[in-house]
Amino acid sequence: MKILIVEDNSRVSALLKRGLESQGYQVYIAEEAEEGLILFEKIDFELIITDIMLAGMDGITFCKKIRNSGEKIPIIMLTALGTIDEKIEGFDAGADDYLVKPFEIRELYARVKALLQRKHDSVNTFEETSQITYDDLVMDKRTKVIYRQGLTINLTPKEFNLLHFMMQNPERLLTRDEIADNVWGNNFDTGTNYIDVYIAYLRKKIDKGFEQKLIHTKVGMGFILSSKI
Repeated sequence: MKILIVEDNSRVSALLKRGLESQGYQVYIAEEAEEGLILFEKIDFELIITDIMLAGMDGITFCKKIRNSGEKIPIIMLTALGTIDEKIEGFDAGADDYLVKPFEIRELYARVKALLQRKHDSVNTFEETSQITYDDLVMDKRTKVIYRQGLTINLTPKEFNLLHFMMQNPERLLTRDEIADNVWGNNFDTGTNYIDVYIAYLRKKIDKGFEQKLIHTKVGMGFILSSKI
Protein backbone atom coordinates (compact mmCIF):
# COMPACT_ATOMS: atom_id res chain seq x y z
CA MET A 1 0.00 0.00 0.00
CA LYS A 2 1.30 3.43 -0.98
CA ILE A 3 1.24 6.33 1.51
CA LEU A 4 1.98 9.98 0.73
CA ILE A 5 3.60 12.14 3.43
CA VAL A 6 3.53 15.91 2.97
CA GLU A 7 5.99 17.33 5.51
CA ASP A 8 8.58 20.11 5.14
CA ASN A 9 10.65 19.01 8.14
CA SER A 10 13.09 16.50 6.66
CA ARG A 11 13.90 14.97 10.05
CA VAL A 12 10.22 14.29 10.78
CA SER A 13 9.47 12.99 7.29
CA ALA A 14 12.48 10.66 7.39
CA LEU A 15 11.35 9.28 10.76
CA LEU A 16 7.81 8.71 9.51
CA LYS A 17 9.03 7.14 6.28
CA ARG A 18 11.35 4.76 8.09
CA GLY A 19 8.68 3.78 10.60
CA LEU A 20 5.90 3.20 8.05
CA GLU A 21 8.19 1.26 5.75
CA SER A 22 8.98 -1.04 8.68
CA GLN A 23 5.22 -1.80 8.73
CA GLY A 24 5.26 -2.82 5.08
CA TYR A 25 3.99 0.39 3.45
CA GLN A 26 5.53 2.06 0.41
CA VAL A 27 6.11 5.70 1.35
CA TYR A 28 6.53 8.81 -0.81
CA ILE A 29 7.65 12.19 0.56
CA ALA A 30 6.64 15.67 -0.63
CA GLU A 31 8.19 18.69 1.08
CA GLU A 32 5.52 21.07 -0.24
CA ALA A 33 1.78 20.75 -0.79
CA GLU A 34 2.16 21.66 -4.45
CA GLU A 35 4.57 18.76 -4.90
CA GLY A 36 2.14 16.54 -3.00
CA LEU A 37 -0.65 17.39 -5.44
CA ILE A 38 1.55 16.46 -8.38
CA LEU A 39 2.42 13.09 -6.82
CA PHE A 40 -1.23 12.52 -5.92
CA GLU A 41 -2.25 12.92 -9.56
CA LYS A 42 0.40 10.46 -10.74
CA ILE A 43 0.29 7.72 -8.11
CA ASP A 44 -2.60 5.70 -6.68
CA PHE A 45 -2.15 6.29 -2.94
CA GLU A 46 -4.12 4.53 -0.21
CA LEU A 47 -3.64 7.22 2.46
CA ILE A 48 -2.20 10.72 2.95
CA ILE A 49 -0.43 12.16 5.99
CA THR A 50 0.05 15.94 5.89
CA ASP A 51 1.38 18.57 8.25
CA ILE A 52 -0.77 21.68 8.60
CA MET A 53 2.03 24.23 8.80
CA LEU A 54 3.76 24.04 5.42
CA ALA A 55 5.74 26.54 3.41
CA GLY A 56 3.56 27.91 0.62
CA MET A 57 0.20 26.14 0.49
CA ASP A 58 -0.80 24.99 3.97
CA GLY A 59 -2.16 21.56 4.88
CA ILE A 60 -5.75 22.81 5.23
CA THR A 61 -5.79 24.14 1.67
CA PHE A 62 -4.05 20.99 0.42
CA CYS A 63 -6.71 18.82 2.07
CA LYS A 64 -9.52 20.91 0.55
CA LYS A 65 -8.02 20.52 -2.92
CA ILE A 66 -7.88 16.74 -2.49
CA ARG A 67 -11.52 16.66 -1.39
CA ASN A 68 -12.62 19.03 -4.15
CA SER A 69 -11.23 16.54 -6.64
CA GLY A 70 -13.83 14.06 -5.40
CA GLU A 71 -11.32 11.68 -3.82
CA LYS A 72 -12.31 9.90 -0.60
CA ILE A 73 -8.75 8.86 0.29
CA PRO A 74 -8.13 8.83 4.08
CA ILE A 75 -6.20 11.87 5.31
CA ILE A 76 -4.39 12.26 8.62
CA MET A 77 -3.35 15.77 9.67
CA LEU A 78 -0.32 16.53 11.85
CA THR A 79 0.03 19.71 13.91
CA ALA A 80 2.09 21.14 16.71
CA LEU A 81 -0.85 23.13 18.10
CA GLY A 82 -3.96 20.99 18.41
CA THR A 83 -6.46 23.63 19.56
CA ILE A 84 -10.13 22.76 19.25
CA ASP A 85 -10.69 25.46 16.60
CA GLU A 86 -7.76 24.18 14.55
CA LYS A 87 -9.00 20.59 14.77
CA ILE A 88 -12.49 21.60 13.68
CA GLU A 89 -10.99 23.51 10.75
CA GLY A 90 -9.05 20.39 9.78
CA PHE A 91 -12.10 18.15 9.98
CA ASP A 92 -14.15 20.67 7.99
CA ALA A 93 -11.45 20.63 5.31
CA GLY A 94 -11.98 16.88 4.98
CA ALA A 95 -9.39 15.33 7.31
CA ASP A 96 -10.32 11.93 8.73
CA ASP A 97 -8.00 11.99 11.72
CA TYR A 98 -5.68 14.27 13.66
CA LEU A 99 -2.39 13.81 15.51
CA VAL A 100 -0.74 16.43 17.68
CA LYS A 101 3.07 16.55 17.72
CA PRO A 102 4.93 15.05 19.44
CA PHE A 103 3.22 11.67 19.21
CA GLU A 104 4.17 8.02 19.65
CA ILE A 105 4.96 6.39 16.30
CA ARG A 106 2.93 3.38 17.43
CA GLU A 107 -0.12 5.63 17.68
CA LEU A 108 0.39 6.67 14.07
CA TYR A 109 0.59 3.00 13.05
CA ALA A 110 -2.75 2.38 14.82
CA ARG A 111 -4.43 5.37 13.16
CA VAL A 112 -3.19 4.37 9.71
CA LYS A 113 -4.32 0.78 10.17
CA ALA A 114 -7.77 1.84 11.42
CA LEU A 115 -8.37 4.25 8.53
CA LEU A 116 -7.26 1.74 5.91
CA GLN A 117 -9.52 -0.90 7.46
CA ARG A 118 -12.44 1.53 7.47
CA LYS A 119 -11.80 2.32 3.80
CA HIS A 120 -11.71 -1.39 2.98
CA ASP A 121 -14.96 -2.03 4.89
CA SER A 122 -16.75 0.87 3.18
CA VAL A 123 -15.83 -0.49 -0.25
CA ASN A 124 -17.10 -3.94 0.67
CA THR A 125 -20.41 -2.57 1.98
CA PHE A 126 -21.05 -0.15 -0.90
CA GLU A 127 -24.73 0.36 -1.61
CA GLU A 128 -25.82 0.66 -5.23
CA THR A 129 -28.36 3.36 -4.50
CA SER A 130 -26.81 6.80 -4.28
CA GLN A 131 -29.59 8.32 -2.17
CA ILE A 132 -30.89 8.02 1.37
CA THR A 133 -34.23 9.61 2.27
CA TYR A 134 -35.80 10.45 5.61
CA ASP A 135 -39.02 12.46 5.75
CA ASP A 136 -38.37 15.45 3.43
CA LEU A 137 -34.58 15.11 3.75
CA VAL A 138 -32.68 13.58 0.82
CA MET A 139 -28.97 12.74 0.87
CA ASP A 140 -27.11 12.15 -2.38
CA LYS A 141 -24.06 10.09 -1.43
CA ARG A 142 -22.49 10.50 -4.84
CA THR A 143 -22.52 14.30 -4.99
CA LYS A 144 -22.37 14.80 -1.19
CA VAL A 145 -25.31 17.20 -1.40
CA ILE A 146 -28.38 17.34 0.86
CA TYR A 147 -31.84 18.41 -0.28
CA ARG A 148 -34.79 19.43 1.87
CA GLN A 149 -38.08 20.42 0.27
CA GLY A 150 -36.22 21.02 -2.96
CA LEU A 151 -33.62 23.31 -1.38
CA THR A 152 -29.92 22.45 -1.63
CA ILE A 153 -27.95 22.27 1.61
CA ASN A 154 -24.15 22.10 1.43
CA LEU A 155 -22.31 20.37 4.26
CA THR A 156 -18.66 20.02 5.18
CA PRO A 157 -17.24 16.45 4.96
CA LYS A 158 -17.53 15.84 8.71
CA GLU A 159 -21.06 17.29 8.85
CA PHE A 160 -22.01 15.02 5.95
CA ASN A 161 -20.60 11.93 7.70
CA LEU A 162 -22.44 12.80 10.90
CA LEU A 163 -25.76 13.29 9.12
CA HIS A 164 -25.18 10.12 7.10
CA PHE A 165 -24.84 8.11 10.33
CA MET A 166 -27.98 9.70 11.75
CA MET A 167 -29.96 9.02 8.55
CA GLN A 168 -28.86 5.40 8.70
CA ASN A 169 -30.30 5.25 12.23
CA PRO A 170 -33.46 7.41 12.23
CA GLU A 171 -35.86 7.44 15.17
CA ARG A 172 -33.13 6.01 17.39
CA LEU A 173 -31.33 7.75 20.24
CA LEU A 174 -27.64 7.90 19.39
CA THR A 175 -25.23 8.33 22.27
CA ARG A 176 -22.09 10.41 22.02
CA ASP A 177 -20.01 7.22 22.27
CA GLU A 178 -21.83 5.67 19.29
CA ILE A 179 -21.37 8.80 17.22
CA ALA A 180 -17.72 9.09 18.20
CA ASP A 181 -16.99 5.48 17.20
CA ASN A 182 -18.83 5.64 13.88
CA VAL A 183 -18.05 9.17 12.69
CA TRP A 184 -14.74 10.06 14.31
CA GLY A 185 -13.32 6.57 14.86
CA ASN A 186 -11.86 4.78 17.85
CA ASN A 187 -9.27 7.50 18.51
CA PHE A 188 -11.82 10.22 19.25
CA ASP A 189 -10.80 12.61 22.03
CA THR A 190 -13.58 12.16 24.60
CA GLY A 191 -12.44 15.28 26.45
CA THR A 192 -13.79 17.56 23.73
CA ASN A 193 -17.23 18.86 22.74
CA TYR A 194 -16.78 18.23 18.99
CA ILE A 195 -20.00 16.24 18.71
CA ASP A 196 -22.13 18.94 20.31
CA VAL A 197 -20.47 21.56 18.10
CA TYR A 198 -21.22 19.60 14.93
CA ILE A 199 -24.77 18.81 15.99
CA ALA A 200 -25.26 22.57 16.39
CA TYR A 201 -23.79 23.12 12.90
CA LEU A 202 -26.14 20.52 11.42
CA ARG A 203 -29.18 21.90 13.20
CA LYS A 204 -28.54 25.37 11.76
CA LYS A 205 -28.23 24.00 8.24
CA ILE A 206 -30.90 21.27 8.30
CA ASP A 207 -33.62 22.74 10.54
CA LYS A 208 -33.28 26.53 10.36
CA GLY A 209 -36.18 28.01 8.41
CA PHE A 210 -38.25 24.81 8.46
CA GLU A 211 -41.31 24.35 10.65
CA GLN A 212 -40.60 20.65 11.27
CA LYS A 213 -37.38 20.16 13.24
CA LEU A 214 -35.54 16.90 12.58
CA ILE A 215 -32.44 16.97 14.80
CA HIS A 216 -33.14 16.77 18.52
CA THR A 217 -31.02 16.67 21.67
CA LYS A 218 -31.89 14.50 24.64
CA VAL A 219 -30.07 16.24 27.47
CA GLY A 220 -27.53 13.95 29.09
CA MET A 221 -28.42 11.09 26.74
CA GLY A 222 -27.62 11.84 23.10
CA PHE A 223 -29.20 12.91 19.82
CA ILE A 224 -31.96 11.68 17.56
CA LEU A 225 -33.09 12.29 13.98
CA SER A 226 -36.87 12.28 14.07
CA SER A 227 -39.89 14.03 12.56
CA LYS A 228 -42.16 12.63 15.27
CA ILE A 229 -40.96 14.68 18.23
